Amino acid sequence: MSSNAFDKVRTRIAPSPTGFLHLGTARTALYSWAYARHHGGEFVLRIEDTDVARSTQDSVDQIIAAMNWLGLSYDEGPVYQMQRLDRYQAVVEQLIAEGKAYRCYATPQELEAMREAQRARGEKTLYDRRWRPEPGRQLPAPPEGVKPVIRFANPVDGEVTWDDLVKGPITIANKEIDDLIIVRQDGVPTYNFAVVVDDWDMRISHVFRGDEHVNNTPWQINIFRALEAPLPRFGHLPIILGDDGLKLSKRRGAVSVMDYAANGYLPEGMLNYLARLGWSHGDEELFTAEQMVAWFDGSHLSRSPAQWDPAKLDWVNGHYVKQIDEGRLADLVVAQLTGKGIKVASGEVLPKLGLFKDRCATVAALADWLAMYFAPAAPSAEDLAAHVTEAVRPALAALAERLSALPDWNKAAIQQALKETLAATGLKMPQLAVPVRVLVCGRAQTPSLDAVLEHFDKKKVLDRLQSVRN
Repeated sequence: MSSNAFDKVRTRIAPSPTGFLHLGTARTALYSWAYARHHGGEFVLRIEDTDVARSTQDSVDQIIAAMNWLGLSYDEGPVYQMQRLDRYQAVVEQLIAEGKAYRCYATPQELEAMREAQRARGEKTLYDRRWRPEPGRQLPAPPEGVKPVIRFANPVDGEVTWDDLVKGPITIANKEIDDLIIVRQDGVPTYNFAVVVDDWDMRISHVFRGDEHVNNTPWQINIFRALEAPLPRFGHLPIILGDDGLKLSKRRGAVSVMDYAANGYLPEGMLNYLARLGWSHGDEELFTAEQMVAWFDGSHLSRSPAQWDPAKLDWVNGHYVKQIDEGRLADLVVAQLTGKGIKVASGEVLPKLGLFKDRCATVAALADWLAMYFAPAAPSAEDLAAHVTEAVRPALAALAERLSALPDWNKAAIQQALKETLAATGLKMPQLAVPVRVLVCGRAQTPSLDAVLEHFDKKKVLDRLQSVRN
């Protein structure tokens, strides 16, 4: 799958810093990274910041933070396009000198009138090459006060064909595309030109990117050929659909990678899930980044749109919540609790993890469980009214007395106190256990009550049980 024109596999991810790193770009980054690592190649991070009006340093910082969180280490970069303007200008001048690009002085009003006439004739709206130099053609003098754009002289005839890594052979006729603008009036290059120069200079051998770029590829291939530059292999990945069947986008849903980090997902879980959104290795569902690198040779990429499934993500992430080192898990829980304004040390969290982590899909869910040990219980009025009734209050008081008298605070002793209270009051376990949970834990359902209470400070349990008297 490597290209003979390159001495090694080099891939890249090139996000635009106009917002956060979203999930589609993260998946593309993952595939590009895994492909480079599989082949012993290199992975480049490039920041495509030529959209000056919308690019921000905050977006750059978020992109880099997301890449670091995902563990997608890059061998070169970040490279910023706006620091390469002199290089683009030099290449443009070369193309103009060779007759492969030209200055166009058409005003926006003229171009709109041209398109209106084409639409009226039922034609596709394409630039009519009015400023393109041709043998024997006399161009008008450049109008005063009009700054030109620079257009690429796209071949008029023939076809562009490439063997897409995902879609297979694709052919587009040159007559379907026009002479695109490669440098704007302000001297800033457009995407389709800058990306070619960058990929050429950075010796990018394989380009993975989203489906939306298929229509850009013929232009880019023609520019590569005009520059006599080696052509990378292209692989266009299908879109990711949201759980509502519509295209996942920045405007719809929490699709920032760092949103998922903040909400308690693990990078292992996110990478594993993203990998399966468009690629497979047999029936494997759960695998490490190292396994993916070993398997990801660029084959088995799906041509069909992938469906984002929050429940599947939770299942995958929950697997890693159970598997990761408990010291690291404790630190992550502490960070979540700190975000809730609860100050606690990892050592206080660690002994409690085993009781709850098997029922949690995210670190945030685990922190929600453990918060009851460190923050005041806040049972709902509905739970109090439904479960802490006048009929059960004497049993709660009796249990508090037995617990208070325990010389040892452990699961067995707590279980014995519960049994004795049930025997003395004639209640069934749910009639006593649920109100205890509501008062002590702030919720009506928990794992085994004796195991939950064992991890509480004894005085805290007694104080919460006795709060019913107030």
